Amino acid sequence: MSSSNLQISGLGKRYGDFVALAPTHLDVARGEFLTLLGPSGSGKTTLLSLIAGLARPDEGRVLIDGHDVTHGAPYERDIGMVFQNYALFPHMTILENIAFPLKMRKVPAAEAKRRAQEALDMVRLPQVGARLPRELSGGQQQRIALARCMVYRPAIILMDEPLGALDKKLRDQMQLEIKRIHRELGTTIVYVTHDQEEAMTMSDRICLMNGGAIEQLGTPADLYFRPRTLFVADFLGESNLLPGEVTAVNGDTLTVKLAHQGVTGQALSNGAAIRVGQKVTLMLRPQNLQAGPAAAPGPNGPALTGKLLDVMVTGSLTKLYLDTGVPDSAPVVVAYPTRREAEQYAIGQPLSVSWQAADAVAIAE
Repeated sequence: MSSSNLQISGLGKRYGDFVALAPTHLDVARGEFLTLLGPSGSGKTTLLSLIAGLARPDEGRVLIDGHDVTHGAPYERDIGMVFQNYALFPHMTILENIAFPLKMRKVPAAEAKRRAQEALDMVRLPQVGARLPRELSGGQQQRIALARCMVYRPAIILMDEPLGALDKKLRDQMQLEIKRIHRELGTTIVYVTHDQEEAMTMSDRICLMNGGAIEQLGTPADLYFRPRTLFVADFLGESNLLPGEVTAVNGDTLTVKLAHQGVTGQALSNGAAIRVGQKVTLMLRPQNLQAGPAAAPGPNGPALTGKLLDVMVTGSLTKLYLDTGVPDSAPVVVAYPTRREAEQYAIGQPLSVSWQAADAVAIAE
């Protein structure tokens, strides 16, 4: 049997002339936590709906554990689904809600009750079985929805923005709970979100989608540190994107002359074949930049200079925004941990910005 729990082969969907999902190939390993990430209209929900059997593809196949389920009904696919709106039956107790999928599968009542209680224990709400859904908080109701999905032990669990209705603190707590349950069960999870932080926190791999197609597939570190395209660099996390031209190539290390002030420095290739003379965009994450008084030399190679436009304390991070004097360009952003003893800079003060070559990535245009 294949180690892939889920195989997507040339799966595509159109609505008239609109391509909701271009022919897509994707393998999901058994026990993997894969997140479908992307902006609205990117195709992530369409792909999830096709996997679930909630929509019919125009081409391609869906295989679960080697069985072709492309045209099978949702209940024939050995999948569970968790939605944003919980979808609990308001007139049933929590234990009855969780046991309902087992009842539909004609599991004996005593066995269904036992397994429902086990699922409640798994989501750390063993004492709420006799309550009604309205007596629970939003976070508790989402845990019950997860327990109801797990109780019949599906091969794959599909989650469609399940935490979107929760506030940030509850969302963070539920992320940890879902990760814990995933580790304990070892079930394959395909998770849809538009929240970058959620995807980075929870996923084994991220499938970043754009315009109905996969833009890049890889680990969170792959996408964050080695984006293949400008879309990936710009969408995932905060980036400084500086245009330039390659002046030398030495393996994966490139020498790039930036349009910003003609500064020349080294950067790593993003894995694409890049040649001398090629136009590239240098991606620099704000937290990988160092800033200091403009009179001081850059300690780590190339340095830009600029005037401080603004300082923002966002909680754990302090961000500096610098005007480098390049027309029509965005301010360069530098970020560092917020500290009481950090040096204070005045608005309008000249600063220099430097970086290590290993922290700069060149993306071919």
